[in-house]
Amino acid sequence: MSGILEQLFSLRGKVALVTGASSGIGRDMAQTLAAAGASVVLVARNEAALHAVAADIEGAGGRVAVLPADLSQRAQVFDCARRAGGFFGDVDILVNSAGINLRPPVAEIDEQVWDQTMAINLDAPFFLSQQLAPPMRRKRWGRIIHIASQQSVRAFGSSGAYGVSKGGIASMTRAFAEAWSAEGVTCNAIAPAYVNTPLAAPVFNDPQRSAWGASRTMIGRNSEPSDLRGVTIFLASPASDYMTGQIVFVDGGFSAK
Repeated sequence: MSGILEQLFSLRGKVALVTGASSGIGRDMAQTLAAAGASVVLVARNEAALHAVAADIEGAGGRVAVLPADLSQRAQVFDCARRAGGFFGDVDILVNSAGINLRPPVAEIDEQVWDQTMAINLDAPFFLSQQLAPPMRRKRWGRIIHIASQQSVRAFGSSGAYGVSKGGIASMTRAFAEAWSAEGVTCNAIAPAYVNTPLAAPVFNDPQRSAWGASRTMIGRNSEPSDLRGVTIFLASPASDYMTGQIVFVDGGFSAK
């Protein structure tokens, strides 16, 4: 990078923490942030998978650390926040990508499904953001990026708990933006359509559902994690200094059709 591009999009000297970094969207976002110059802390339950991602990043010349944590456990969320700054310094960019979608019909959602979904999809992003924001506020620069969903604004069948959690993410994005943007800490969310990841395997393993998702877009195909790279760098970088409280739909036109 050079000149205006360097000023706008370089993440050199920044520290990013990415949850759900062992696979799917989180993995690709972590690799993207590292390629833009950030030192990246990878968080997920699967330590072996995290080390595989770390090896890829290191092989490409990036700086990376592994922080295994089960974000369904409140104590581990707080421990993750406490330990996050011990690798490269205080976190500047937090990407809350970890998520689950257990998909029972609404009438069959039990306490376990509800509690696990809210713990990972809603509680962990809230408390990680709350705990990691103070150093960002002191420096008057920080980025919080959530992963929202089409279900932040519409209902899908057999996905009620997930949809509620993603509706909460939309509200959380606005709440954090209102609270901290004047101190230089912005908060935005990315809303994809159907992304070909392990989380969406029930969709992509069903040719009819997969075809429906593709037909619902204007571009005519479902998404890959790589489709989110540009918006990831934008929202994490100085290029988005004046953007906050927004849900950015990167969905091939799904939400506009």
